[in-house]
Amino acid sequence: MEITTEIIKELRDKTGVSVMQCKKALEEAGGDLAKAEVILKKRSSEAAEKKAERSLAAGAIGSYVHDGGIGAMALLSCETDFVAKNPEFVALARDVAMQVAATDPKYSTIDEVPEEARRAATEVFQKEVAGKPAEMQAKILEGKMTSYFQDQVLLDQPFIKDETKTMRTLLNEATQKFGERVEVSRFARLSAR
Repeated sequence: MEITTEIIKELRDKTGVSVMQCKKALEEAGGDLAKAEVILKKRSSEAAEKKAERSLAAGAIGSYVHDGGIGAMALLSCETDFVAKNPEFVALARDVAMQVAATDPKYSTIDEVPEEARRAATEVFQKEVAGKPAEMQAKILEGKMTSYFQDQVLLDQPFIKDETKTMRTLLNEATQKFGERVEVSRFARLSAR
């Protein structure tokens, strides 16, 4: 299949990734737009892993207030001022703040969940899986724990504007798009209710 500028533009509009990355993904997918999207998503997490050790020296604070009663701020960090001042990066920081306002997460990553909270949840769920086959108990327990903490961990939550993506996926895509490590460094939520 011929890879036209129109199909490259369509993929770029869907993903926000550079023209060259879109073209390479389409070539690898034999011109299949859906396969090219999958290839780019796979590459976004790989790109984030490669950049995970880079230092964060810049960022943007996003804020969101809902009906004057709930507000949130989020510090979205990156490596350079060049990216931090990009309007799309600033919009992403606002989206993160909106997510925090809407979902009230307690932790950024699962690693931040205190051991006592993990232990308490494990005790509750172990009682629930007690009657299940022994070889399945660990897997069922893990699934229940993941599900329970998903709502409390920002990066594991479905993105409120597109529930097909998690917040982690959104940040991985931003890392690929901007070519720099992107991370939520801090967030806070206030409620008058």
